[in-house]
Amino acid sequence: MTLLSVRKVYQGIADRRQMFRMFDRHAQRPNRCEDDASALYRGEWFEIGQAEHDHMFEILPPLWMRGDMFTMREFLTGSVTSVFLSLTIDGAPRYFHGYCDLADKSSPDRMRVAIIERESRPVKAMTREERLEHIWSSTHDDYRGYAGERFAEDLRGARTVLCYGGQRGTVLKLLDQLTEAEISAKLPVHLLLPERQAA
Repeated sequence: MTLLSVRKVYQGIADRRQMFRMFDRHAQRPNRCEDDASALYRGEWFEIGQAEHDHMFEILPPLWMRGDMFTMREFLTGSVTSVFLSLTIDGAPRYFHGYCDLADKSSPDRMRVAIIERESRPVKAMTREERLEHIWSSTHDDYRGYAGERFAEDLRGARTVLCYGGQRGTVLKLLDQLTEAEISAKLPVHLLLPERQAA
């Protein structure tokens, strides 16, 4: 999957359990201790509740605070760290977590702009990429993983999920290669708006 520079990775408001799980949604990746995972995390964002936002503010003193955002002092990988945002969108206060690469000083502001633009759309339909990211984020670790030796060499390391294959039983599929029917089967019904409405 080609990673977009700033991307929504979970639909809805993540509760505390889901928020902590989402902080490292790539934990099972191959060669975890050997690679620089900055590109995997950089630009990911999702919505959280006010209580989760405030809880994270109280954990440690932030690295920096600016108006409607603050960053965590601890870095996830390289120069990528958590940025928490408190934004007013369509007159309502909302709260978000994102990963920004602080080596690029403009990345927190680009994330803020992208979140406001995405969440201000009149129709909240999801693009195919957002649907796949939501499936990855909401699938239990036991049912998602990374392509191994069963796959062609050029596909190894790509994200996989288990799918119901009818008479074939459960099958392991590349996340990027899910059909629209498989995507629909994995999404809650309230997230099944047609993609054409997302533009």
